[in-house]
Amino acid sequence: MTKLMDRVRKYLHSPKGQQTVEKAKRMARDPRHQARARNWLSKLRRH
Repeated sequence: MTKLMDRVRKYLHSPKGQQTVEKAKRMARDPRHQARARNWLSKLRRH
């Protein structure tokens, strides 16, 4: 398990990982994506 976390940490500090993080942040600020996430979470909580 630690090897996996080390690989994830290494990826997140790489240039490609930083691009992925920035893309995720942009998507998280989008109201449409926020609504989809809230909808998905509410469905998950109902079951």
